Amino acid sequence: MLDSNKVYELLKKIPEGKVTTYGKIAKKLNSKAFRGVGRIVGLNPNAPQVPCHRVVRSDGGISGYAFGVDKKITLLKSEGIEVLDGKIENFKEKLFTL
Repeated sequence: MLDSNKVYELLKKIPEGKVTTYGKIAKKLNSKAFRGVGRIVGLNPNAPQVPCHRVVRSDGGISGYAFGVDKKITLLKSEGIEVLDGKIENFKEKLFTL
């Protein structure tokens, strides 16, 4: 079972201007439960201070956000991350490995 506090601690490590994936968070926690990570990230009670907006799909695609996808994109753009057609531009360069 995933520990939500451990997920939130990992979210805090993602620097501004970078993103990571649900799968990378799961892997760091020695789990394959990327969907469970997604559920925990979606319930983040301290967004955006705990930067759950910096977590994207493994293909760089933007997925749901409690405050709406448009808000997630706005937050990412304010941190220097460009989004084109629902995906992170230069995804590999922006990807942060925990």
